[in-house]
Amino acid sequence: MTPDSGAAAERTRLAWRRTGLSATAVALLAVRPAFRPQAGVLAWLVAALAMAGWVTMIALAYRRSYGLRRRPPRPGRRLIPVYALLAAAMAVLGGLVVML
Repeated sequence: MTPDSGAAAERTRLAWRRTGLSATAVALLAVRPAFRPQAGVLAWLVAALAMAGWVTMIALAYRRSYGLRRRPPRPGRRLIPVYALLAAAMAVLGGLVVML
């Protein structure tokens, strides 16, 4: 029996895609308060940070997904910890949005 690394890589690629979609939803929710009529500079700053974090997360997810399409799949040594830090930063940013 031979190991099927193709299926594992495909599942991981799909997980990265789902994570990117989740990041999109969080970023859109973080930007929403900036479009209120009484929104101040802080709300716009939080929205700008959310969009910058979102663009970075999508770019990293796309890069990792591309690396998983190759045969054999490339390991994501540095990419995964950076993505985890970005996810934690987005969580903190979400907390700021709740407090606005």
